[in-house]
This record gives sequence, C-alpha cells and structure tokens, in this order.
Amino acid sequence: MKILLVDDDIFLRDMYATKFSEHGDTVVGAESGAQALSILASDIFDIIIMDMVMPGMSGIELLKSIKDTSVGKDAKCIVLSNQSEEGDITAAYEQGAVGYIIKAESVPSEVVTKVYSIVS
Repeated sequence: MKILLVDDDIFLRDMYATKFSEHGDTVVGAESGAQALSILASDIFDIIIMDMVMPGMSGIELLKSIKDTSVGKDAKCIVLSNQSEEGDITAAYEQGAVGYIIKAESVPSEVVTKVYSIVS
C-alpha cells in the first residue's frame, strides 16, 4: 500500500514509516497538513495517517480539507494521535476518518496491525 504519514514529530514519523516499510508499504512523510495537501495534489495514496495536533492545521482541519476538495478523496484516512477525548474521536469520524488509533495505547508494530485491520 502507499501511505501518506502526516505528523510534525520527525522521530515518530520516521519510526512509523520504518515499521510500515518493513511490511512492504511505500511511505511518504509530511510534517504538516499544508505539506500533506501539497503532496496529495500530485500523488495518490491508499491510506493517509495523520496526527491531530500539528502546527498550522490540525488533523480535523486536514480531514475537512480532504473531504471538501478532490485531493486524497479516495484514500482511507486514519487518525493516529494521543488525543483521546471522545469529542476529538467523534469529530474525526464526522470529518471522514475511517479509524482512530491512540498512540499511547499501542506500540508501533501494533499500530501497523490496527491500520491493516481498519482498511481491510
């Protein structure tokens, strides 16, 4: 699968990219919602995994932009965040997320398994 991984934390972005790459996935990283939208304007992805808290554009705003435009519209959007409030989770689903994974509740290899489970 081709995955766009959007997170402003380079360490986490690289760690998750490595885990998905070990399973044969192609991973492209973006450090912000704006950068993600720019990448989506010229490339197609199967999955977009995004954090909720990022500078400039939150995960909810990114989801809304994807929903309201044609960029990334065919990709499955999954939130990967430490935000665990019910309101955040509900808002993500309302804006088109197909899954919501809380970082603190899963080690990276479990995140990979959960993402595969969500999209299958």
